[in-house]
Amino acid sequence: MSQAGKARTHAEMIAETAGKLVSAARRSFGAKGYAGTSMDELCAEAGLTRGALYHHFGGKVGLLEAVVREIDAEIGDRLEAHWRGIEDPWEAFRACNTEYLRLALDPEIQRILLRDAPAVLGQRLREIDEDGSIGPLAEALEDLMRAGRIADCDAEVVARLLNGALVDAALWIAAGADAEARFERAAAGIDLILKGLER
Repeated sequence: MSQAGKARTHAEMIAETAGKLVSAARRSFGAKGYAGTSMDELCAEAGLTRGALYHHFGGKVGLLEAVVREIDAEIGDRLEAHWRGIEDPWEAFRACNTEYLRLALDPEIQRILLRDAPAVLGQRLREIDEDGSIGPLAEALEDLMRAGRIADCDAEVVARLLNGALVDAALWIAAGADAEARFERAAAGIDLILKGLER
């Protein structure tokens, strides 16, 4: 086998090992929570050693970050698909903001992303959120300004304000026993805020 073939195989093995750990962690974090997840049980479920976990992720916190990044990417894909399903860009933008809040009703997202991740990752979670949220929001706002659908604004500032409102509302939805009612109230609230931008 050529050196390139060996390198590809090695890279594939690394990705497979990391993927097994992330999948097992996601199931366990979703079912038992971060604190209730045993690293020994998780590694046994993945068929790997603790050494593999520490090698790839540095420990339990690094593994939680990898799970959060995976879920965050899936949310981005889901919102993008939602956006593509609506012809009018302004209506698509409004609908995606509501859809983001609706995700706070998902038990896995509630437990991992909205309860455990803020407590465990702290400021690191904010950095992850900035990577995936602020840029796309600002870009969408700039597109809407160019199309004459919203008032001229500082897209980055408004994106940060909207993102902060959405994240805080999602945390509030996830924290209550009346999550469905909170979602309805939050969805009405974000829509009212967005109407202030509309031309």
